[in-house]
Amino acid sequence: MGKTEEFISQEKEYYGKIYSDIAFAIDEIRDFLDEETLKNRKYFSRQPVLDKYIEVLDSANQESKKRGFIKGFIDGDKYINLLQSFKADHTEELNQLEKCWKCECLRCTAACKFDSCDGCRTGRRVAYCDHKRTNVAFFDNSQSAMLNLVNNNTGQEDRYNVLAVVQDALEDKRYILIENIHDKERFILYYYPKLPEDTYGEITDEEDFNFAASAYENVERS
Repeated sequence: MGKTEEFISQEKEYYGKIYSDIAFAIDEIRDFLDEETLKNRKYFSRQPVLDKYIEVLDSANQESKKRGFIKGFIDGDKYINLLQSFKADHTEELNQLEKCWKCECLRCTAACKFDSCDGCRTGRRVAYCDHKRTNVAFFDNSQSAMLNLVNNNTGQEDRYNVLAVVQDALEDKRYILIENIHDKERFILYYYPKLPEDTYGEITDEEDFNFAASAYENVERS
């Protein structure tokens, strides 16, 4: 198998799995959700990009095979570059679809008490939800999942990796768990998502702190 064929095969295997799982999920939940709720699911509006990428992969595979080994060798990375260019042009959509694929919300039909897709941020996916009180979203360690906050102990601005956001629907509270990227010290803060920017508050209630810490620790890691 040539370099181009191997690349296309790997991409089709990976994105083909995402494509089929999301398509099946939409078919499963379509009859149980109203149209507005379904359209609000981020994977629903971005699915056409995935459809197009699978189509582009198939076309590139056919063209590559038509060229044959010698001409394919002369073409070098032509098809790989074209495919990479497509992915670069649709990075946001493809990244979002990967997150949705792993998100607990994918096949959920429960009447949602949480922020759901409205609270989705870059690098975030719901890892646990009991559909009643507790919802835990994990982050992916990307640059977009980091915060600059002033350290109360030093008065200096530090950079933090966001580990998770815990939502308590019963008490209408949100908590953010962060880790200092330098000394790895962890903190739990109240989290207030709002425009133009989110705000945070120190937790002084031990019960609140324990709730957030326990919710985070009890989520199974895959």
